[in-house]
Amino acid sequence: MSELQAHIRLSVEDSAKYAIMPGDPGRIDNIKTFLTDAKEIAYNRELRSVSGYYKGVKVLAVSTGMGGASTGIAVEELHNIGVEYMIRIGSCGALDPKMKLGDLLLVNGAVRDEGTSKAYIESIYPAIPDTELLINVIKAAKENKVPFYIGKARSHDSFYTDREEEIDKYWSEKGIMGADMETAALFVIGSLRGVKTASVLNTVVEYNGNLTDEINNYVDGEVSMKQGESNEILVALEAFVLEEKREKERMK
Repeated sequence: MSELQAHIRLSVEDSAKYAIMPGDPGRIDNIKTFLTDAKEIAYNRELRSVSGYYKGVKVLAVSTGMGGASTGIAVEELHNIGVEYMIRIGSCGALDPKMKLGDLLLVNGAVRDEGTSKAYIESIYPAIPDTELLINVIKAAKENKVPFYIGKARSHDSFYTDREEEIDKYWSEKGIMGADMETAALFVIGSLRGVKTASVLNTVVEYNGNLTDEINNYVDGEVSMKQGESNEILVALEAFVLEEKREKERMK
């Protein structure tokens, strides 16, 4: 497909093999600092895009907005223009007390507690990342010595139901480490479309945090979260570089 995509407003001419996908359009500004020859392409609704190069590898950065529905649209339209690898870099609330502000969660599976992925296929279909891409994400995190955990996340549709504490406690006790709104949709739709996906989440809310302590430590917490954001961008970009090297070696 060469036509302009309806929502992301990109065409094949704008494409790259790799896309890094934050939720927040404002996060694109941070991503741009990692890229050379960064060029703004489009900004429609919550979908803002930039292209550039990281260590010689062309990358698209496209924001998805909040939730699985808008993420699903971005995945579909990026796939339409030829993107083959997509890594979400987003935020999560910790469901594991060990996780601190700024720690990364490298997601190895997601609970499909949202509606978008279920609109595509039955809920027994797994929401998991591409194995080789996840391995490269883990390798990039280790090589760059950033604090991270590997584990499962729960993707959901709202922060404001009447049972949030009960729901968080339930999934925490089942070994789920973090909560976001987009990962399950990315994994499921990506898998159905043949796109290789991964998700790297920055902890922005600790589990069972004390409100007074959080207020007192606000400045330190903000620094940790900002560092976590930069770390997740770095990890995703380095994973793309590792993937590019792996593909070139395989083709020799």
